[in-house]
Amino acid sequence: MPIVRNDAAREVPWRPGYRSYLLAGKEHGMSCSSSMSVVEPGSGAPLHVHSDADEIIIVTAGALDFRLGEERQIVGEGHTISIPAGTPHGFTAIGHAPARIIAFVPRTGAFAQTNYLEGGPPLGADQK
Repeated sequence: MPIVRNDAAREVPWRPGYRSYLLAGKEHGMSCSSSMSVVEPGSGAPLHVHSDADEIIIVTAGALDFRLGEERQIVGEGHTISIPAGTPHGFTAIGHAPARIIAFVPRTGAFAQTNYLEGGPPLGADQK
């Protein structure tokens, strides 16, 4: 049974100001993927959609200006965002401190098959 110390998780190249660490994935024998990330204010994920994968994002610190479909909301520490497959979403960290999030997708490879409506894919999309 693979056990990962979160503070020793492998960093996956992502975006400027957005550091992502793999907690579980295919290298751990999993068919799903989970990561934790530190997102600096002003950084985030451009509007995108996973056509065939749900996503769950848990905010553990800081705040995000989050767009989910046509809605936009400030989401802070202690909140979970449930994103159904096919729903456009994106976010930017706001405030004076980095946001910290944990993400879960039900299958590996979902980020490599994502459709980016604004911007392009992150550097390590094929690694999660």
